[in-house]
Amino acid sequence: MTHTTPPRRPNVPAVPAVPAVPAVPAEILAYYGRGKEDARLREGGAPAGRLEFWRTQDVLRRLLPTAPARVLDVGGGSGVHAEWLAADGLEVDLVDPVPLHVEQASRLAGVTALVGDARDLPAEEAAYDVVLMLGPLYHLPERTDRVRALAEARRVVKTGGVVVAATINRYAQLHDLLREERYFTPLNRERTDAVLEDGRHPYHEEGFFTVAHFAQPDEVPGEFTEAGLTVERQYGVEGVAWLMGGVESWLDDPARREAVLAATRHIESEPALLGASGHLLTAGRRVD
Repeated sequence: MTHTTPPRRPNVPAVPAVPAVPAVPAEILAYYGRGKEDARLREGGAPAGRLEFWRTQDVLRRLLPTAPARVLDVGGGSGVHAEWLAADGLEVDLVDPVPLHVEQASRLAGVTALVGDARDLPAEEAAYDVVLMLGPLYHLPERTDRVRALAEARRVVKTGGVVVAATINRYAQLHDLLREERYFTPLNRERTDAVLEDGRHPYHEEGFFTVAHFAQPDEVPGEFTEAGLTVERQYGVEGVAWLMGGVESWLDDPARREAVLAATRHIESEPALLGASGHLLTAGRRVD
């Protein structure tokens, strides 16, 4: 009997497995499952929420291409922004991990919505002209998860396409609680001060928010760069207007509202004031 020696297998290095995406924390799903996010930003909601909405809309309308263009609204919630984007003639797909949000967004004209995770987008490469991430980054406490989400945004946006991500600023809760005089309660003060150290906002029973990361403005561009995106500009959303007394009556008056938006636009990218806003928008592009 003749024995043959099987050919030696080439020494091919093993391809590292991509880690599975961890589940979205139950605390986050429960927080948004209460259905209060939709009303927070709409007409009749709290002044800070309405200012956030109008200023986000103001910035995006200057950054986004005109119709026709495809937009992926990642973590788009109930479709508060997707609604006006679709009304502007853009083709909008929305992805969100909260089933209630997807159900609400699915009712909007011109919006397609499905359940999904920012770190593993259900979309083909280079399928969109724009990717918006107006919620996911501040609910990913680990930097690796934030970079992974941004890398997914880069994957699904076309070369030359824009990616815009929102973050909550490190001192947002401190400013908010001072403005509302809740910081003087010892427990509120203790919890708020703890977040200032590393930006990690844990879940607390009867807390103000859910699991989150409050970022310093200068850390976000590094995460964009690590994900392969080229940063173009950052925008403070609310400026200092949200901290001022009288803002509610200003926003209820259309003429004064426009004055507030114009004043905030003057300082929106002033480096010394970026952290004064409650939220920050960072815009970048896929350039290769």
